Formats: sequence, structure tokens, C-alpha cells
Amino acid sequence: MGRGLGGSVRGRHAPDGNPKSAVIDFGAVTSPHDLSRLQINRDEPSPGLSRALKRTVFLAILAVIILGAIAVASRMGSSPEVGTIVVAFTEASATGGGAGTSVTANGYIVARTRASVSAKIPGRLAFLAVSEGSYLKVGDVIARLESADVQAQVTQAEASLASARADLMEAEQQRDFEAREAARLRDIRAQNVQLVSAQELSVAENRATTAASRARALSARVDAAEATRRYAQANFDNTVIRAPFSGTVLRKDAEVGEVVAPSVGGGLTRGAVVTMADLTTLEVEVDVNEAYIARVTNGQPARITLDAYPDTSFKGRVRQVVPTADRQRATVQVKVGILERDSRILPEMAARVDFQEAAPVVGTPRAGARGAAPSAPPAPRRIRVPAAAVRERNGQTEVWLVRDGKLEPRAVQAGPVSVGFREIRSGLSGGERILTSGVETPVAGMRVKVTATR
Repeated sequence: MGRGLGGSVRGRHAPDGNPKSAVIDFGAVTSPHDLSRLQINRDEPSPGLSRALKRTVFLAILAVIILGAIAVASRMGSSPEVGTIVVAFTEASATGGGAGTSVTANGYIVARTRASVSAKIPGRLAFLAVSEGSYLKVGDVIARLESADVQAQVTQAEASLASARADLMEAEQQRDFEAREAARLRDIRAQNVQLVSAQELSVAENRATTAASRARALSARVDAAEATRRYAQANFDNTVIRAPFSGTVLRKDAEVGEVVAPSVGGGLTRGAVVTMADLTTLEVEVDVNEAYIARVTNGQPARITLDAYPDTSFKGRVRQVVPTADRQRATVQVKVGILERDSRILPEMAARVDFQEAAPVVGTPRAGARGAAPSAPPAPRRIRVPAAAVRERNGQTEVWLVRDGKLEPRAVQAGPVSVGFREIRSGLSGGERILTSGVETPVAGMRVKVTATR
């Protein structure tokens, strides 16, 4: 094989880049016994693959940097869209006799006269004469219970009463007879003691006394039988359920075939047959925050707005401020009577009540008087804003003003939340535009775009 075969063998990648192929270099001549250098290096990557990998990593990093820059620029260049409200005072109208809103509270329509009508005795419902919406006058029949057993008790009581009366009649006749007989013997003995002995007179008087006692006992028995008959008749009358007052049926609580009772006993027993109410006594019950209860008084005018008809309001007047507070919710219940009756107003509807302040009364000059009568002091001016516009930061209450498209914090003193609003007691003078929505974490100087304004 010659000397060329004795040269060194060096591993090298093929031009195609395949590390498994190798080229044997016979250029260098070494010792014919040095075969350790004859090997192929399979771990070293090819230069082409290394260059491609570096190029890909560089392009990926560059793309990430470009996208991040675009996102930052876009974020810095755009302004978030926010909702705002222009601060305004609520006050009584100085002209025209209007009234401003001092307190607003939410509540529900209730009927002052309302009852769940049930049977006085337990029984199975045999007849139901009404349905939801039925109008009833006081005493009208609502339902009847199965009454065969109660009717039998009435018949039995009447028979016992008739028997007791018959026995009493017989006893009264015997009493009268014995009394006459004793009186006759008494007269005869008074005329001649020899004709009637004292013993005969005593026996006759004893019989008369016994007959009178029996008659009195039977009279008491008649009274007891009469009471039993009245009790049985009352039970029979109680099988007929009647309307306790004039009103409208709101709900049926039982159906024919169900067992009803004065109190619920579980199972299939119903406690009430119907629920009815007098719709002429409808009013609104609202819970007023105790921080504002001093502004609500009996007889105060109010405006009532139903959630079902937000574009229509009804006149109302405070009927009662309940003299107790709810310590859990820090509220006081107020009952507001509805002065305008409307068929759309139904029990359990949600309603909002705006308690109004009396408008200032402007005095008019009296005849012969030099000057006008003094006018009442003007109603206080108040600012009420949505509760979402007031924020807490570092233990301080503040709102965010929107001026020239930028946000600016303003420290304020605000009252408690009442129906989604808070009263601003200091810090605003009216006319400011404040942030209500659109930015979760406002920052001073942040540029915003106003889209929703109230």
C-alpha cells in the first residue's frame, strides 16, 4: 500500500455539511504505527448551521423589540375614554314654588292593609271562588271546606238541644203541679188542722221543692245544649272562608283538594288560602341612611318614581318616620303615602323616593304696610354626585377633575352613600367636571378623552 497509507487521517465534515460523512486527509505523513489520530468528530456543528441559528435568534429579538416599541408608542399616544359629570347644586326653586331634593332612598310598594287569609279550622278545601286579581267586598265567600262531619255535629247538637228542651218542659209541668198541690194542702190545713196533717203537708212541700230543683237542672242542661249547638254551628260557619275586608286577591296559596289549617303543620298542609290587600292603602317603605334622617319629617312632600316606569313620577307625602333604627344597616324606615292613585302601581314594585325640601316663600306686602313681609330663608344648596366618582386614597377622600383633557385630584369631604350618591359637603363649588368611569387607577396629568357626560 505504500507510504501514503501511513499518513495521518483527520476527520473533517463533508462539503454538504453532514457531520456523519468525513474526508480522509493523506497530506501529512506520520508514523505508520500512529493510528490514534484517525477519528471523526461528530459533536462539532457545521459552520453553516451555527450561522443560521444566530441569524434566527437575532431576528426574533429584533421583532420583539419592535413590537414592544409599537405597543408603548400606541399606549402613550392614545387617551382612554372616560365618563364624566358636571357638578351642579340641588336647591329649591326661588320662583314657581318648586322644591329641591334633600334625600333620596330606595324601597318597595306595600299595602298598609294586607292579610294572608286562612281557615279557622283544619279541613280539606272543597271549593275556591277566587283567583289572582279578584276584587272582594268584606264578607264575600273566598272558599269552602268539606263540611259533612261538621254538619253532622250541628244536627246532633240540635237534637240534643230539642231533647233537653222537652225534658225541661216536662219538669216544669211537674214542678207547677207539685207547687199547686203543696199550696192546696197548705190552705186546707190553714182552715182546719184536722183535715191535713203536718206530715202530709211536709211531704207535698218536699215534692214541690224537688220538682223545682229538677226543672232548674234541666234548664241548665238546655243552656249547655244550646252552647254546644252554637259551637257546632260556629264550626260549620268556619268551613266558609270569607273576606275580612274589601280588597284584591294578590295570590292563591292553596288549591282545591289541599288540606288547610290555621297554622302550617308540614307535609301537604297549607297555612293560608289566599293573600289579599286593599290597593287603596298602597304606600312606599324606604330605608333612609341615619346620617340624613334629620332631613325627613312627617308630612314632608316627596316624589315617587317606579323602576318599572322611570319616566313617570307620583306625588307622595311622608306618613310616618318609624321611631327606631336598624343597627346592622344604619338606616331608619320611612313610610311614604302615595297621593296619586294609578292602576300601574302594584305591591312589591321597586320605587325611588326623592324627599323634597320646602320652597322658600316670598312675602307679599300687606295692605297699608310699608314693606313686604319677610321671606323664608332660602333652602340650603347641596351637591350630590355618583358614589363611583368619590375615591379613597391614602386615607383621604377625593374626586378627579377633568381639565383640558387631563386628570387632576381634588380633596373633598363627602357624606355616606345614599342610593348610589354621595353628598359633597366641601371641596367643590359647582360647575366642575369630574371623572365617574373609564379609569380604574387615575394618575395626575393623565390625558383622557371625554365621551359620556351628564
